[in-house]
Amino acid sequence: QNWQLVWQDEFRGSIGPDWVFETGAGGWGNNELQYYRRENATVENDALVITARREDFGGARYTSARMKTQGRKSFKFGRIEARIALPGKQGVWPAFWALGSNIGSIGWPASGEIDIMEQINTSSEILGTVHWQASDGNRAMYGGSTTPSITDYHVYAVEWNAESIRWFVDGRQFHVIDIRSGVGSTEEFQRDFFLLLNIAVGGN
Repeated sequence: QNWQLVWQDEFRGSIGPDWVFETGAGGWGNNELQYYRRENATVENDALVITARREDFGGARYTSARMKTQGRKSFKFGRIEARIALPGKQGVWPAFWALGSNIGSIGWPASGEIDIMEQINTSSEILGTVHWQASDGNRAMYGGSTTPSITDYHVYAVEWNAESIRWFVDGRQFHVIDIRSGVGSTEEFQRDFFLLLNIAVGGN
């Protein structure tokens, strides 16, 4: 398929203006242990580096970073990709993901969530998952997984249109969900989403 590039950030020397940093502790809905700080995201050798540290800050025992394009860049359909190498360490939970741009008005999971790449602790599994609100008002989720060499760089991507979301690692598809006509109350995935990158510490 011929894609038209609409946005990119290659982190050449600095973090671009389309990223907003979330800060603070409080568990982030998952009993996480980190305090998110802008200072934990840096650019080294033209690569974004998010560092989780064992340090006491703001009442938390760890620090990390969580960055998003909310209010700056949002997307509906297309190919979304990032080239990422993961730490593969016990206690950390890195993710490249997206949330519905209307989350501020309707909340989660009604906004929908697309997890392009998640990896937990030292597991070799890469998870690709969607979360949404089912017709009974409860959270629904559907996920798949694959096992690349997580500490090496790979291109993690989704290809998303009105009919489906498909997950890829280095061009190889490993998961798909049918969203055509809002089947199974998946109409959330017919709307705009913004992107997030973060490393959580601990949590459920």
